[in-house]
Amino acid sequence: MSEKQNFKNISIVGAGAWGTALAEVMSRRGHQINLWAKENSVVNSINSKHENDVFLPNIKLSNLIVAFNNLEQITKCDLLLVVSPAQHTRETLLEVSKTLKSETPIILCSKGIEISTLSLMSQVTESIFPKNPIAILSGPSFAIDVVNNKATAVTLACKDLEIAKSIAENISLPTFRPYISEDVIGAQIGGATKNVIAIAAGVVEGQKMGDSARAATIARGFSEIKRLAISMGGKEETLAGLSGMGDLLLTCNSKTSRNYSLGIQLGEGKSIEEATNGLSTIAEGMYSAKAITSLAEENGVDMPITLAVNDLIEKKYSVTDIIDNLLNRPIKKEN
Repeated sequence: MSEKQNFKNISIVGAGAWGTALAEVMSRRGHQINLWAKENSVVNSINSKHENDVFLPNIKLSNLIVAFNNLEQITKCDLLLVVSPAQHTRETLLEVSKTLKSETPIILCSKGIEISTLSLMSQVTESIFPKNPIAILSGPSFAIDVVNNKATAVTLACKDLEIAKSIAENISLPTFRPYISEDVIGAQIGGATKNVIAIAAGVVEGQKMGDSARAATIARGFSEIKRLAISMGGKEETLAGLSGMGDLLLTCNSKTSRNYSLGIQLGEGKSIEEATNGLSTIAEGMYSAKAITSLAEENGVDMPITLAVNDLIEKKYSVTDIIDNLLNRPIKKEN
């Protein structure tokens, strides 16, 4: 695949808000997009009304988007985007593997780490698809902004830059600009860990600790992300870019972020059950906190904010005690 590829037959697995927004972006290149949804109601809504009433309501979608609830109907494609929640990605890919061709590139668009194995999404995918090219799509990109054609820039990471460039040229628009990278590890650690730091930033907001405290949380959180990524083979420049600092800033500064909003509610004193009651979408940071805490321990990386978020989610300490513990840590050199 060293020469430029034209990906005209594109399929997307996962019709949540982000998967639907990506389908709309891809359709603007003039190609039919096959979109798989688990829910029959979503399939019917997209095909009959050209809307996703469940996950992205009040947004008119292209009639080039066709929804299916049978994975076999979408895997005869030459480019596959996987947007399943991280904890369900392995299960979905095992089903996809029954019919997907070994040369089809797979773009992973979910940000998380598998709790049961501590595997990155690329590692999960490589264990099932050892021959398929694998890329990571990450960066500061709210579904509502993307679907409304607002300018967005993302990282597209792939070990083979030629494949990354071909994919980028096939999916880019003036308002959706991928920057290519070889750093698959850094792009994933940035995307997964920022969700945890966003919960912490939300807690600070919910506790009304002020903008200065939130800025400090973001900055120290970024140090944690960078330390973990580098320990696992990621590159510092990746973390300073769109899939690191860019995504972190967006997620920690807007209530559009599910993770930031969850943190606000926890900071206001709600239990994790109360804060997540009735949510139709997943705040991935809830699950990533546990996995990243274990990864940090495994790699000998100090991540006190991440550990604090995990302690809060697992109800080991109260919000007040957790904040007191962080504020009374020994003085140390900034790094």
